[in-house]
Amino acid sequence: MENFRIRPKGDFIENGDWQELYILTEHWKSDLLFYKDDLRFLRHLEDKYFLWIKAQADLDNIRRAGESILKDSRDCDELLERVGKHLLHIAAIIDDPEKQNYKTFRVEHNELEEEVTKFIKNTRRNRRELFKVIEMDVEVDKM
Repeated sequence: MENFRIRPKGDFIENGDWQELYILTEHWKSDLLFYKDDLRFLRHLEDKYFLWIKAQADLDNIRRAGESILKDSRDCDELLERVGKHLLHIAAIIDDPEKQNYKTFRVEHNELEEEVTKFIKNTRRNRRELFKVIEMDVEVDKM
């Protein structure tokens, strides 16, 4: 569960086929678009829930969770932009392989993969934190 990479192990980035790298990057884009929608839902949930909170400690917790989700939303937008540029770069390589710097591209690809993976882990952690805050407050209200 901790490994969020969807590429084959080994030296895939260094020796992978361009079309396969393009498909992998399309998967990143699809995942990021999903997370963008998920983060929009979480912001909506946090906004709605914020109105019902009574205790100051819960207000502080929900505010911190909301700030983390807002940061994730900005990070997601930035990654979507970078992935879009990366897809254009791959398309340029496929169209005209003679004029491209493959080594630079593959380093960029690896760095982008690391950042997408880090983003997914962070976003999932922040989602869990928001749900914990809401769940604790709901449990306290039931008592």
